[in-house]
Amino acid sequence: MNEPLAERIRPKTLEAYISQNHLVGENGSLTHQIKNGIIPSLILWGPPGTGKTTLANIIANESQRPFYTLSAISSGVKDVREVIDKAKQAGGLFTAKNPILFIDEIHRFSKSQQDSLLGAVEKGWVTLIGATTENPSFEVIPALLSRCQVYILNPFEKGDLEALLDRAMTTDAMLKSKKIDLKETEALLRLSGGDGRKLLNIFELIVNSETGDNVTVTNDLVLQKVQKNTVLYDKTGEQHYDIISAFIKSVRGSDPNAAVYWLARMIEGGEDVKFIARRMVILASEDIGNANPTALVLANSAFQAVNTIGYPEARIILSQCATYLASSPKSNASYMAIKAAQQKVKETGDLSVPLAIRNAPTKLMKDLGYGKGYDYAHDHKDNFVDFEFLPEEISGTTFYKPGKNPRENAMKEFLKNHWKNKYQF
Repeated sequence: MNEPLAERIRPKTLEAYISQNHLVGENGSLTHQIKNGIIPSLILWGPPGTGKTTLANIIANESQRPFYTLSAISSGVKDVREVIDKAKQAGGLFTAKNPILFIDEIHRFSKSQQDSLLGAVEKGWVTLIGATTENPSFEVIPALLSRCQVYILNPFEKGDLEALLDRAMTTDAMLKSKKIDLKETEALLRLSGGDGRKLLNIFELIVNSETGDNVTVTNDLVLQKVQKNTVLYDKTGEQHYDIISAFIKSVRGSDPNAAVYWLARMIEGGEDVKFIARRMVILASEDIGNANPTALVLANSAFQAVNTIGYPEARIILSQCATYLASSPKSNASYMAIKAAQQKVKETGDLSVPLAIRNAPTKLMKDLGYGKGYDYAHDHKDNFVDFEFLPEEISGTTFYKPGKNPRENAMKEFLKNHWKNKYQF
């Protein structure tokens, strides 16, 4: 029997489903819909091994609908259209009993493949359930995303993982035939990284690697048996956040050596290349900003490049970007400016836009004074005019205070010369 343990003990009912209580618990956001069979098209977004495929199957079973499945890895537009044609024949016109089309790893579908789903979803021929490990905002086309509800699945917590192990030992015939003493679980849980499928695969490997019917599982045994060429790195748990934090702080602290070390830890641990690149785009603006505007250009180029290249070569691009950012002058002035401005908005509410700088596309608006008195900067020397652009109630409030570096020093002088004593630069 070659069927993996995770497949052998896959739950078939909502009651047997482990974890994701915020979705399918007693008061879960999906529980009522599943029980009543009123299922919208939806995207299940979460890390690997968190039960996306299982939940899709359970939804189909509970709502008693025809169930069709495609993998975005191996399916093309032709496959999508063939399944939609089958679904149309099976479903009829009754929305409540629409067939379910489950697409695993929907983020791997191209724009044209996702476009081919739009008509079927919009007309109600199928109820789409897409599973993705990537942020749907970036990976699913807006037209399709707007027709779906997005539900987030969380990594399994310690109790969930322990419950999975208990289920495996008490329900699987192959494991029940052995006497298993689960003496220590720390290594198992750590290596799983909150991935239920990975946990069960490792557990089955450990049990099957021991001769005889008596198996005592310890941390040492797990680490000894699991052949891994990567460091212990939990991509979804505490280490994930600790190491990306160390990486960001190293770049912010202008230490390219520490930055590239923590980068290597993430790469060796199998971290998502886009996650790393995305963090560097944010950092380039938050921590470098106008001290070196090229940093944002390079970081964005690196993000686009690694999406095209992928591992292993993407590591070179990530390293170039990380070392450049770490070696760049730093300023958080832009970050502090928007933070201060947002706080002021919260404090003062929706202040009126001064009439002089309002848009005046119609005669009525012009008659009401919209745009009246606006002084066009390019009509003046140096393309500058001392004019009030803020609401009167907060006139003179300084949000942007250029940092102390060559580029922003020049910007500071420019602003001081133009605005004289109005703002405190």
